[in-house]
Amino acid sequence: MELSLSRPICFFDLETTGVNVAKDRVVEISILKVFPNGNKESKTWLVNPEMPIPPETTAVHGITDEKVANEPTFKQLSNTIYGMIKGADLAGFNSDRFDIPLLAEEMLRAGIDVDFKKNLTVDVQTIFHKMEKRNLSAAYNFYCGKELENAHSAEADTTATYEVLKAQIEKYDDLENDVAQLSAFSTRRKSVDFAGFILVDADGDPSFGFGKHKGKKVVDVLQHEPGYFSWLLDADFPLYTKKVLTAIRLETLNSTS
Repeated sequence: MELSLSRPICFFDLETTGVNVAKDRVVEISILKVFPNGNKESKTWLVNPEMPIPPETTAVHGITDEKVANEPTFKQLSNTIYGMIKGADLAGFNSDRFDIPLLAEEMLRAGIDVDFKKNLTVDVQTIFHKMEKRNLSAAYNFYCGKELENAHSAEADTTATYEVLKAQIEKYDDLENDVAQLSAFSTRRKSVDFAGFILVDADGDPSFGFGKHKGKKVVDVLQHEPGYFSWLLDADFPLYTKKVLTAIRLETLNSTS
C-alpha cells in the first residue's frame, strides 16, 4: 500500500555529533521525499560539523572526523535542504523530540528562519511505542519481517522508517491513512517549541515546562519577572526556544502598549 497524501511528506534522519539539541551538529542527513502521486526523491549528504566528532558517537554511526573533513558544512547545504523540505510534511523516528528540533537549530544557525510548526509531523517511533514499545530495528523486523542492515546509517534508517509507517497503517485498523491523523496520534504532548520547554496548558496558553516556573503561563512570568527573560536568552537553551519566547514577549508588549 502507499500513503494517502494531499501534499509531499519528507522522511528524514540525522546522524549527529551528539544528542544535545542546542550544541551538537549534523554529520549526515538523509531525506526521502514522497509525493502524492507516489513518486519519490531521495538525497543523502555527509556534513562537516565544524567541530570534533566524539569517539563514542563515531562508535554508534561510524562517521569520523576524517570522513567529513572535506564535506560541505550545513550552512553550505542549508538552502538545498530547505528547498527539498519546504512545503512538505515531516516524518521520522523519534523526530519530534530530536531530529526536528536539531534540524531547526541548524537552519537558524544558517540564517534560514524556519517555522516547522506549520508542518504536520509524524513520529513513527511514537506510533511504534504506543503500539509495541521497541526500537527501530525491532520495529523493522516486527512490521516488515526484515533485519535492518546498517542501522544508524541515516539512509538505512530513513528508508526503514518509511517502510515501517506504511506497515503500521496496514496493520492497525484504528490508524488512518491520513498525515493529519497520524501527526495527531504520534504527538506525545503539545508544545510551542520543538524541544518541549514551552508547553500548551489546559487553557491553550504557552506555559513553562521546566524550572522554578514550571506550569506557569509564560506571559505571566515575563510580566512579573522580566529579568527571567534575559536569563533565558543568555542560558544554554535551543535557538528555536529563544525565538518562541521572544515572539511571545513581543506580542505581550504590543498588546499592552
